Amino acid sequence: MTTNPNYRESETKEGQRYKYVEIKGYQVIPIETHYIKPNESINFMIEEISKLSEENDYLVIAETPISVSQGRLVDEANYTASYKAKFLAKYWSKYFWGYILGPILGIKERTIKNLRKLPEEESERHKELVLDLYGWKHALKPASEAGIDLSNAPGTYVSLLPENPEKVAKEITENIKNKTENTIITLIIDTDATYKKGNKYFTGLPIAIPGIEANKGVFGYTLGQLSENLGSTPLACSREIDVDEAIKIANIAEDYQKSLSTAMETIYSVKKVLNSDTNEISLKSLDSIIHTPAVLIRKIE
Repeated sequence: MTTNPNYRESETKEGQRYKYVEIKGYQVIPIETHYIKPNESINFMIEEISKLSEENDYLVIAETPISVSQGRLVDEANYTASYKAKFLAKYWSKYFWGYILGPILGIKERTIKNLRKLPEEESERHKELVLDLYGWKHALKPASEAGIDLSNAPGTYVSLLPENPEKVAKEITENIKNKTENTIITLIIDTDATYKKGNKYFTGLPIAIPGIEANKGVFGYTLGQLSENLGSTPLACSREIDVDEAIKIANIAEDYQKSLSTAMETIYSVKKVLNSDTNEISLKSLDSIIHTPAVLIRKIE
């Protein structure tokens, strides 16, 4: 398990003290909160960000807290697996990708191990949901299909990607501008990868910022294993931004998240963090730890 980083302390021009870590020439300032509940407004988080923000800061927000706050949750227990979903879960993802194609393409060892131990019933229902909402192009992807998050939702619920994240990013920047007169750049990101081959940027995810070809599903994922993996995918930004700059800032935020002992990248890491069987995850257990749904990133002068 990861461990918490060594923090330093500073204060804003207005005298507001904060903790931060330095990563690649930037201050990374965590925005720590409780677990954001379904349909809960994130205005409380905006208030905290406003106290700490300065002109030209980047605000990087993970996609799941936005999705949960929008109520973008689906209960997979309501799905009954078809023969197609059973084939995809057991033979396609677990065996073909876990034992044949995954090793051939050199996908992450952690991903291969997770595929080989996929829980059958839950995986079948999950594939049925993906087929229903996104179709074969995304269902054929062995894991992290269509950006659906299994690791930060209670019970048998999963969260879909946010609705209109660009609008959300612009509204957050506008709200902070109104409160502070500071203009910040808001990025909403997903840990699923953006790849580069030649001069082309692409991702399997259904959405991404302009300049990254999105909605490639299994085709993007497969080609991505033969391409350069650039790291996290910026889904939306409050203004036009260079793709390389957006990815750089997204990866700095992700580097910080991975350094936390509460990092929950997969459904398996959730079990370790919460010291619980994944079937027992509840709102109460999710709320028992400190969450960091966002970070401010500030260039060190």
